Amino acid sequence: MTTEQDARDLAGDPAPAAEGTALGDPATATAASDPTDPLANAGDTQLWLERTGTRRYTGRSSRGAEVLIGSVGDEGAFSPGELLKIALGACSGLSSDAALARRLGDDVRVTIRVGGLAHPTEDRYPHLTEELEVDLSSLDDAARDRLLTVVHRAVDQHCTVGRTLEAGATTTLHVTGER
Repeated sequence: MTTEQDARDLAGDPAPAAEGTALGDPATATAASDPTDPLANAGDTQLWLERTGTRRYTGRSSRGAEVLIGSVGDEGAFSPGELLKIALGACSGLSSDAALARRLGDDVRVTIRVGGLAHPTEDRYPHLTEELEVDLSSLDDAARDRLLTVVHRAVDQHCTVGRTLEAGATTTLHVTGER
C-alpha cells in the first residue's frame, strides 16, 4: 500500500508546498532549457572543463562549483571513473533523501559507498555497486521494509544517472577550433 507521503517521497518532495513558497510559486520555477541545444543542462547551467596541466582538468559550472580531475592516484583530484561512481551514488542519495529524512529525521546520517573496477582490456566499467548505509534500528520490521521499498522505488524511478547507465546513453564528441 502506497501512502500519499510515499508518493511525495518518490517524487522527491518531502512535504506539500504551501501557496507562495518556493516549491509552490510558479514564478520561482526554473525555466526549461532549450531541448534543441546539444549542450543544454537543467536550470540552464553551463558545464565545462579547463586543462590545468598534464592530464589535469578542472570541471566548472556556471553556479561556481569546481572539481579537480586527474588520473587515478593524483592527490586532491578525482579520476573520471571516480566521478562517474560519485555521480551515481549522489543521484541515489538525492533520490532517496526525502524518504529517509521523513522517516528517520532531517539529521539522519547516510553514507553511500560506490565501487566497481574497469574491465582490464575494454576501458569500461561492466558493473558498478552502491551501498547505502543508514541506521534503521529505530524502525520496526514493517516500517523498515516499507522504507526500503520506498527508497528502492525512488532511486529506480528518479535517479537520472542510474537510469542513464542502465539504459545506455549515446555520446557525441565535437572538436572545434580554427583550422
